[in-house]
Amino acid sequence: MRAVVAVLLLVTAAHAALWGLFQEKQSAPDFRGTLPSLSYAPFESGHTVADVAADTEKVRTDLRKLSTLTKAVRLYSSTEGNELVPPVAAEFGMKVTVGAWIDKDANRNNREIEAAINLAKRNSNVIGIVVGNETVFRGEQVPLENLGSVPEIGVPPEESERILREEAQRLHDAEMQPDENSSSGLSKRAEAIKWAVAENNVHRLIKVIQRVKKSVNVPVTTGEIWNIWRDHPQLANSSDFVAAHVLPYWENFTDKQAVDQAVDRYNLLRDSFPGKRILIAEFGWPSQGYNLRSAVPGPFQQATVLRNFVTRAEAIGMDYNIVEAIDQPWKFFEGGVGPYWGILNADREPKFAWTGPVTDPNYWKIALVAVLVGLFMSLPILRLDRPTVMQALLLSAAANGVGAWVATVFSYWTTHYFVWGSAFALSLGLVLLVPLVLIAMARIEEIAAVAFGRGPRRLIGKSAALAPATIGENVKFPKVSIHIPAYFEPVEMLKQTLDAVSRLDYPNFECVCIINNTPDPDFWRPIQDHCRLLGERFKFINAEKVQGFKAGALRIAMDRTAADAEIIGIIDADYVVHPDWLKDLVPAFADPRVGLVQAPQEHRDGDRSLMHYIMNGEYAGFFDIGMVQRNEFNAIIVHGTMCLIRRAAMDKAGGWSSDTICEDTDLGLSIQQQGWLTHYTNVRYGEGLLPDTYEAFKKQRHRWAYGGFQIVKKHWRRFLPGASRLTPDQRREFSLGWLNWLGAESLGVVVAILNLIWVPIVAFADIAIPDKILTLPIIASFIVSLVHFVALYRLRVNIKAGQMLGAMIAAMSVQWTVSRAVAQGLITEHLAFARTSKGGLSRMSIEFQAFWEAVIGVLLLIGAVVLVVTNGYKQVREIYIFAGVLVLQSLPFLAAVSIAILENSRINEFAFWRNSAIRTAELIGLRPVSLPSVAAPSQPVGSEIRRDN
Repeated sequence: MRAVVAVLLLVTAAHAALWGLFQEKQSAPDFRGTLPSLSYAPFESGHTVADVAADTEKVRTDLRKLSTLTKAVRLYSSTEGNELVPPVAAEFGMKVTVGAWIDKDANRNNREIEAAINLAKRNSNVIGIVVGNETVFRGEQVPLENLGSVPEIGVPPEESERILREEAQRLHDAEMQPDENSSSGLSKRAEAIKWAVAENNVHRLIKVIQRVKKSVNVPVTTGEIWNIWRDHPQLANSSDFVAAHVLPYWENFTDKQAVDQAVDRYNLLRDSFPGKRILIAEFGWPSQGYNLRSAVPGPFQQATVLRNFVTRAEAIGMDYNIVEAIDQPWKFFEGGVGPYWGILNADREPKFAWTGPVTDPNYWKIALVAVLVGLFMSLPILRLDRPTVMQALLLSAAANGVGAWVATVFSYWTTHYFVWGSAFALSLGLVLLVPLVLIAMARIEEIAAVAFGRGPRRLIGKSAALAPATIGENVKFPKVSIHIPAYFEPVEMLKQTLDAVSRLDYPNFECVCIINNTPDPDFWRPIQDHCRLLGERFKFINAEKVQGFKAGALRIAMDRTAADAEIIGIIDADYVVHPDWLKDLVPAFADPRVGLVQAPQEHRDGDRSLMHYIMNGEYAGFFDIGMVQRNEFNAIIVHGTMCLIRRAAMDKAGGWSSDTICEDTDLGLSIQQQGWLTHYTNVRYGEGLLPDTYEAFKKQRHRWAYGGFQIVKKHWRRFLPGASRLTPDQRREFSLGWLNWLGAESLGVVVAILNLIWVPIVAFADIAIPDKILTLPIIASFIVSLVHFVALYRLRVNIKAGQMLGAMIAAMSVQWTVSRAVAQGLITEHLAFARTSKGGLSRMSIEFQAFWEAVIGVLLLIGAVVLVVTNGYKQVREIYIFAGVLVLQSLPFLAAVSIAILENSRINEFAFWRNSAIRTAELIGLRPVSLPSVAAPSQPVGSEIRRDN
């Protein structure tokens, strides 16, 4: 244990060291001066313009802090609280450039214009007016009502007609341009129309600028993207100065290119308008959000870009305004970066320092969370029974990995702003990810135990029973009563089962064969005769009207069981047991604490078809991996057939119950809750038959899942402390087992459907893009599941790689089936018991057995394609990751489709593959061969009628 403790401390130290090693530090020029101007909106965190107007004291608090950073502020509106800013700014000696917001609302425009004029007249610290903000760029056409010199009068009719004629002529001239492609990718006609529309808007905006200039004595301009000024020079000629917005992020430039691009744009405008004052009215970089092609936002990028820009601008004498002073969380409609342009966060705290190395001020707080969570999640390793160093190393590394993810989530939560929709989406995503992470951790634990643990210690082997019988005349052979329930089973198959029982190498047993609810004499009379033929050990019961499904039949069998029978054996009607089944396993009951011994299922018809071959591989994984590991904690899943139960334990647990449709697992758990020991052997002591069809395979899995959920609902109270004799390890194994199976499959479907619903929101609304903290864990969990399956199959299951791959597909294919069963379990209490069709007599359904899986799988793929196509311009990495998640989530659904198609195809027959190999050999000249004749399939006897209910 000391070594394990040392490993935990070593991994924790290494985790902390990695945080120290990867701490990002960047150099940037120091800036010790005061910024010339900052964009400012007087709203608190979470408030929008429409929500609440600012009050004077809050504005004063903001400007007191900003006065230490800047000489002036720029406003974008003159109403709804912005009118409070100039007089308060004067208290701190700050200048103000007021703004008039212009859009298509004529009445609001007039209010904005008059308010801006009044602020300029009444406040001597107002140094300019910016009429409109990117009005032309946004395509906002100023209403004609706003173009007159007197708001109450507006534009005279003849003037309005002249304006409209000029605008119509520009559009007509543009439409006359040739429809040829230009260098921009648009046709010359499209480019001309685009320019004409903008030019019309420019002319209207100029009239508003002229209207304001006549009313004030301060410079008047408008705020536009730099290329609008370049393409419409008359706008600059009509303005007192050029207020150009240069935002390299929106032009897809990297943070390394941003400053050079801004300076280039500044020089271009200086050259275009010599003698004109050029103000870079907006320059900035977002601290959070999603990338736009090569432009990546981030706190380090923001700090280095702004410090480099300010230093460069001061050196060349550039006049500039930084956007913006304070983060604006209400700007969620401006893509993922909208709220994050401030140099202060919404709590008015600085995001970075203007001198010294650029670092994350919260980095070590996040690192501490990661290390502490990792250490806390590593502590359960100390409870393991004799863990190895490698086992502890893998588990601790995984725990610290989860700790790092939790810290990342904490960092994301504390550095991002959320409207109710995004907060709900993130919260829901995290709630769904918690069980997903737990499932991944449980699988990593199983990998560590199998690959690096000390190996099974409680497993009953072929050569070493727990309590071998004493040799000699005093050997004790407790009587075993073997029960075989049957319901419309093929007669010849059931005869094989009875014959195998008759050959058991054990002196003291009886066999009770009960056929229930099978009125057709062709099914029960031959079995009755066969039991008579086999002798007095074999009892036959024909129970025509049995309530309670299979459990009801087994209760009747118990009533007919010999009074001196101490052990009850259960086998299904299709199982051919080996002679040494009882001889090898009954000695385990010499320990009076043992209540149950379970042997695995095996199948003798795995070579019927390729589909059955991969089914057989899928079943083997549970019996060679999961059951072996659970056995170490006395927490096996009882699966009925090949099971031996101490009669006293069965009676104490209440016997067979019809409360669930998985009566065997229900009884096994009840026995364990009474404190009995259970044992498992992975030695095959018998072989049964696989489900006939993929439909039968899915029905069987549905019954198991629905029954499992019934058991959860029935027994969950007994998992509470003191409610039963279950040990903590047993409670843990059963809880994680249910979560790992029922939870994982259901969660997979729920998350897939939710993601599918989210696709149009991401693709077309461009909001609420799932962040990496939500999508990468899904990918990581898929990788863990893949490694878990492959590694444990290679270590524990003796099958070929091809069969293992098929088994993986078969296991994935029932995700929808299991999730449907869980959903039905949530809303219903009982379903009818469904017999699994076996024996080769069932005909395939004419219905396609993976219809809904096909629908969901295809929709997920279409969703991924839609995301990729609509992301072609922005190339947001998170959207590509989200698309990849949808592809991964489609795989279980498509796995079901592939098996359903395989079942009905020629390639499902092994004869096809043998013949193909022979033909290939002949074609390449390896050896001349002749095709073997294929034997005709055996025909069922006339009395063997197909029954599926």
